[in-house]
Amino acid sequence: MKYLRLNKKHYFLLHTLLILYSIGGICSKKAAAETFFNANFFFYYILLLLILAVYAFGWQQIIKVLPLSMAFANKSITVIWSLVWGVLLFNEKITFEKLLGISFIVIGIVLFTYEDKRVENEQ
Repeated sequence: MKYLRLNKKHYFLLHTLLILYSIGGICSKKAAAETFFNANFFFYYILLLLILAVYAFGWQQIIKVLPLSMAFANKSITVIWSLVWGVLLFNEKITFEKLLGISFIVIGIVLFTYEDKRVENEQ
């Protein structure tokens, strides 16, 4: 299967989808903090299911135009978004170990993207 050339639009859509996916983690954490069969629990749980449904549909559309390896390499960016949400919404602390881990993730995404472009240019 021949994939479309990666352009800014596809990259933007992929990362918008991944941000949405990370927001699902917020809903999950909020639902877990509520008592079972509470109205807030159901609100966050249903919101999580809606987010996951939109994500599943969007992911299928993304992998139609991007190689699965490229999409999965970029999916690790959700760890960074989870850290951002943790700091902003749950007063979590950023530690050196977390920053080191995020550095490895970003380096991995950049290296994979450049290697993928290099292979694409050789073909």
